[in-house]
Amino acid sequence: MYNILIESGIPVKLVRLINLCLNETCSRVCVGKNLSDMFPIRNGLKQVGALSPLLSNFALEYTITRVQVHQDGLKLNGTYQLLLYADDVNILEGSPCTIKKNAKALVAASKETGLEVNADKTKCMFMFRDQNARQSHNINIANSSFERVEEFKYLGTT
Repeated sequence: MYNILIESGIPVKLVRLINLCLNETCSRVCVGKNLSDMFPIRNGLKQVGALSPLLSNFALEYTITRVQVHQDGLKLNGTYQLLLYADDVNILEGSPCTIKKNAKALVAASKETGLEVNADKTKCMFMFRDQNARQSHNINIANSSFERVEEFKYLGTT
């Protein structure tokens, strides 16, 4: 993560301060009226921390940049189609082969940055002009199966 920040032009001094904020942190869990003992956080970001959304955006931006380097597929108005919002990513493509290729690139780039594609929440949808050309299989990538759907919600819209 720190290399991503430095590559993005964040001054080394600020990256060191971020490192101090994230390392050797502890947390507690409250269940009902019971509060757990302190335990160390060894990986990931604190979800309520002010840095979390910013650092997540840097990691996602880096990941998407890596995918776009390898991208091949559907262009609208001269650009490849990736829909991004927070941690939701949609790849729009014209063929199942291209979707699979770009989904593989996304999974690989995510691992490189420490992010993980949640296979349970990942869906694929194929759009064809020829209704007879539909394929009904899921996409299998890196021991995960991405379910094929006929529609999906993006930002609350189907």
